[in-house]
Amino acid sequence: MTLLEIWTLRKHYGPVTAVDGVSLAIESGSRTAIVGPSGCGKTTLLRLIAGFEAPDGGSITFDGALIADERSQIPAHKRGVGIVSQDGSLFPHLTVEQNIGFGLKDDAADRKIRISELMDMVELDRAMLTRRPDELSGGQQQRVALARAMARRPRVILLDEPFSALDTGLRVATRKAVGAVLSAAGITTVLVTHDQAEALAFADQVVVMRAGRFAQVGTPREVYAHPADPATAAFLGEAIVLAARLENGQATTMLGQIAIHDRNRQGQAQILLRPEQFSILPHQGTEDSASTNFTSGIITDVDFCGPSCDLAISLDKNPDFSLRLAMASQPLFEKGARVQISVNGPAHVFS
Repeated sequence: MTLLEIWTLRKHYGPVTAVDGVSLAIESGSRTAIVGPSGCGKTTLLRLIAGFEAPDGGSITFDGALIADERSQIPAHKRGVGIVSQDGSLFPHLTVEQNIGFGLKDDAADRKIRISELMDMVELDRAMLTRRPDELSGGQQQRVALARAMARRPRVILLDEPFSALDTGLRVATRKAVGAVLSAAGITTVLVTHDQAEALAFADQVVVMRAGRFAQVGTPREVYAHPADPATAAFLGEAIVLAARLENGQATTMLGQIAIHDRNRQGQAQILLRPEQFSILPHQGTEDSASTNFTSGIITDVDFCGPSCDLAISLDKNPDFSLRLAMASQPLFEKGARVQISVNGPAHVFS
């Protein structure tokens, strides 16, 4: 069931169009990630949903009821929407208990019970209730912010870059913990992030936003494996885009023959390959190794990154072309090493 529906939504700041006629349906209990570069309009879109900004056109509907259009809007505090910002925005002079209970009535009979339940949900020790924010780690602060957002039992939670200030290990752990809490509670979630891996790992539905518009909407696997265009492909991960001639379900490229999904596509096109589709092996030094299943080359540059390496490979058939790949580290990957390159298809063909 669709809980939140955005229809041809627009927002302008003077001559700048921040949100340009976007439409989106968000299912109840689902997790949607809006991902895009800085300045693409994703935070503005979140603020429109929250009620912090008024649209210049289009509409937002919540559970079948109109909550905002260009003529009127329901105030933010009446929308049943919670929000967690990048820094958590906790009140520094209040304790954890006071922060979580800020939106609850002081005389509510179940106030303390509700706060204790929320501490359990976000997996924080109740002994922390008397602490202030500066006595907590970054991950603990974000969990308190989540508990506060959930205190009034919203049906939708908006997450605005909530993990970006955390270090890598803590970021992943906190993201997983937050996702588990929200799923267990059945809360519909919208995450805004510029981190592609975070969006793909967190969401059921990924929205790629560019220049105020939606470049693509789909499941994480759909948008990653079958991006709408080369720009979307490059934003979602390392993309190897090659010119190709298509015929009988095969693409003829400078890397040899590569399978494609659509046997009906013919003629010139561009295809997409991801680094995980490549296998790099030592060069065998025989003519047979240079068959259509392989192409050969020499590693011209290596950036060692621990578990992975960034490689530049000059192809024997086209020395002017440098194939750049991020691969799992191997002793083989040394500058000057001769290698064989094979591709595990099929490749995605851009329309």
